[in-house]
Amino acid sequence: MAQRPDSARPDRHPAQLLALAIGAIYTLIGILGFFVTGFENFAAETDKTLLGFEINPLHNLVHLAIGLAGLALWRRLDTARTYGWLLAAGYGLTFIYGLFATGNSDINFLSLNGADNGLHLLSAAAGLAIALWPATRTAPASRSDRTA
Repeated sequence: MAQRPDSARPDRHPAQLLALAIGAIYTLIGILGFFVTGFENFAAETDKTLLGFEINPLHNLVHLAIGLAGLALWRRLDTARTYGWLLAAGYGLTFIYGLFATGNSDINFLSLNGADNGLHLLSAAAGLAIALWPATRTAPASRSDRTA
């Protein structure tokens, strides 16, 4: 099977690569989380942690969904930007929810702790970076662009 020459490979925008990285990390964390929590206490505080972040099976499923969305949307800049907006809005709202839910077992159905809140704020910021990263021209200028 012949390989394409390097010059034929499309350049990836940094926002796309960030979406891919976040998607891969969240997918891995979602899978690993089930080794910690199993499927018990599906939507309750568990006091079970992965790398210091509190999780439960529902939280693991959310991580999987977010990760798989990133893996599905990173290939094109427009869909990577959509993923960025979803991260920014979803994790921004989750951060606000976490401020009230952490330590309150009556409403903490995602089993969040302070470390989760910090990560959610960072994930929302990463989503904004993906959505708003300035686009640069990756293809060479056409002949008509140079003469205009």
